[in-house]
Amino acid sequence: MTADQLQQLIAAGLPCEHLEVTGDGRHWSAVIVSPAFEGMRAIARHKRVYATLGERIQSDEVHALSMKTFTPAEWAKQ
Repeated sequence: MTADQLQQLIAAGLPCEHLEVTGDGRHWSAVIVSPAFEGMRAIARHKRVYATLGERIQSDEVHALSMKTFTPAEWAKQ
């Protein structure tokens, strides 16, 4: 899997205002800004992203994903 493919998978399952994915094909990092995160704690946000990846997480196709998740308002303050 490439960074572009992983980015497309996340974007297909989650409305994103900003999305950056980097990694080496096995270990990934993502910065995700989504209005869907409003009112959610960090763990719920991560679960929401994992849900968009579904089988790819469970099958180990995406082995490790480190995330920084923000609402649009939080991102604007960065």
